[in-house]
Amino acid sequence: MATFSEFTDYLHLEKKYSPHTVTAYQKDLESFWKFASENYEYTSLEKVHYSVIRSWIVSLVDAGISNRSINRKISSLKTYYKFLLKIERITENPLAKHKSLKVSKKIQVPFSEKEVNKVIELLSEAEGFEGLRNKLIVELFYATGMRRAELVNLQLTNISFGHKTIKVLGKRNKERIIPLLPSTLQTLKQYLEVRNQLEIIQDATYLLLSKKGVKIYETLVYRIINSYFSIASEKVKKSPHILRHSFATHLLNEGADLNAVKELLGHASLASTQVYTHNSVAQLKQVYQNTHPRTINRD
Repeated sequence: MATFSEFTDYLHLEKKYSPHTVTAYQKDLESFWKFASENYEYTSLEKVHYSVIRSWIVSLVDAGISNRSINRKISSLKTYYKFLLKIERITENPLAKHKSLKVSKKIQVPFSEKEVNKVIELLSEAEGFEGLRNKLIVELFYATGMRRAELVNLQLTNISFGHKTIKVLGKRNKERIIPLLPSTLQTLKQYLEVRNQLEIIQDATYLLLSKKGVKIYETLVYRIINSYFSIASEKVKKSPHILRHSFATHLLNEGADLNAVKELLGHASLASTQVYTHNSVAQLKQVYQNTHPRTINRD
């Protein structure tokens, strides 16, 4: 449909969404369009009633799709219909009164400081291109709290050794500057030395490369983090996001200001950062129990 391409242009150019996000929206729309056209013989999504959307939701539930995933798909539809309203293709949003499906809140369990330190110790003697690259990946995640996609897209020009900072391009192309630890800067220098010795470098502008000289990819980054933390931790989930979660939690545990952590993480609102506070609250309770005069056992 013509409005599909107009919509994707809108997401790219006006909303500044990443290509990955735009593709996800497009797939959700195509999935709904297939359902509506095959089951109800619609010729345009502009004429769809909420009853059809509700039927689609039921079919997704029956197919075993999680409520969280269904809500994401419906969010794509909502954005599409808001766009149609904006360009005056429709006069009423069929999803105006829709309520999201209930989802259980997942508590992300961060790595402990002991677990992170064990991995950093394992990598302390790392040598060669892949060893130093993997060490740098772990240190960058834990020292900056950046997202996996942000790490993958880092460029050499993002690093300032003079200012001891790194520039990160976050969601909706929003830039933020994050300070770097001296140890991370040292690892960066060591990595760049072996990186420059690669026989072939195809993606020269990017910081993190594969041994073939091409830009590193997200699946490989996940495997690297999962591999090292499988040695140090028995937690079920061992991913780059958990390391980002650990960065935020450990900062808050040490008394960091919530607004400062928000800026470091690149969150648009404080509400997004507050999900990381449950662990720091748990630590505060422990400190309270161990130190408050009324809780200390007396002879």
